[in-house]
Amino acid sequence: MSLAPLDAASLAVQLHAWAAMAAFLLGLAVLFRKKGTLLHKVMGRTWVALMLAVSLSSFWIHELNQFMGFSWIHLLSILVLYSMTMAIIEIRRGNVRAHRIGMLSTFAGALVIAGLFTLMPGRIMHAVVFGG
Repeated sequence: MSLAPLDAASLAVQLHAWAAMAAFLLGLAVLFRKKGTLLHKVMGRTWVALMLAVSLSSFWIHELNQFMGFSWIHLLSILVLYSMTMAIIEIRRGNVRAHRIGMLSTFAGALVIAGLFTLMPGRIMHAVVFGG
């Protein structure tokens, strides 16, 4: 494992990767802690801020360039922004179930599944984790 490929990447890629890794770790902590507490709310707001950084920074990453500099992954960023907004609206309405589903879906889709795609050969995180 070497951080050299990430260090050599653009600032947008670095911000995106570090925010995603922090969001993944914080998200795990939020998932396994008691819900509804002040700590849950603080951690959750921090997680949302990290996910905003992950989503928004993706719009300055154009390595896949499938359509005018953008790719299918940018649709995921838009979906993350939408699902987090809806989850926040739902918890403010008191709909805990919809909030939970929205946040879990965002965690699973944007961090776990999309994160696994970053480990494919040829991607920066593959080089970080596996070398090469």
